[in-house]
Amino acid sequence: MFKQMKSDIRTVFENDPAARGIFEVVFTYSGLHALWAHRVAHALFRRRWYTLARVISQISRFMTGIEIHPGARIGNRLFIDHGMGVVIGETCEIGDDVVIYQGVTLGGTGKEKGKRHPTIGNNVVIGSGAKVLGSFMIGDNCNIGSNAVVLRPVPQNSTVVGNPGKVVKQNGERVRDRLDHTNLPDPIVDTLRSMQKEIDQLRSELEDARRASGRTATPEAVVCSVKED
Repeated sequence: MFKQMKSDIRTVFENDPAARGIFEVVFTYSGLHALWAHRVAHALFRRRWYTLARVISQISRFMTGIEIHPGARIGNRLFIDHGMGVVIGETCEIGDDVVIYQGVTLGGTGKEKGKRHPTIGNNVVIGSGAKVLGSFMIGDNCNIGSNAVVLRPVPQNSTVVGNPGKVVKQNGERVRDRLDHTNLPDPIVDTLRSMQKEIDQLRSELEDARRASGRTATPEAVVCSVKED
């Protein structure tokens, strides 16, 4: 246990340049306190002492502003930086060397039973305010941008931004717009493109009707001409 605690403290120094000393880290870093409280709560949860586990979880939430369900499985060297507002659901699984910033939610999308929260791979960074919602996998070595809303699986070595989240970089190369549209659709962009296509078509029909009339016509007259045709 003490070996793991030393690893947690070392992780803080590796990820936060503002950390000045062990005393400061141990007594003032809420992310570290939440992680240690979760380990106790999770051990009780596995022994089916559910109520006591939740009590410890809620006390930790009150003290740190970070809510981690006792059932969540967390790997080694997790670093929660400025963790106020972080929420981690019951069936969430987090790999090793993950960094989570403030306001992140690793949650579900409804009242479904069983596995309903995301699985986070190793070496993943999740930016401030990001929401990862649903039972799917975030691959290893991924970066989730601030305020991104991720609703679908993300392949490893990817960078995700936007709402809904889209892969913009994979394996160090930018992803073109034509790629991953079937896996990561953007309904707003699709709707705007459809509307623009209809506007262009109507404009073309109006111009054709105006030329056919042989005179400068008002829009109402052109519309009537189109209807008559």
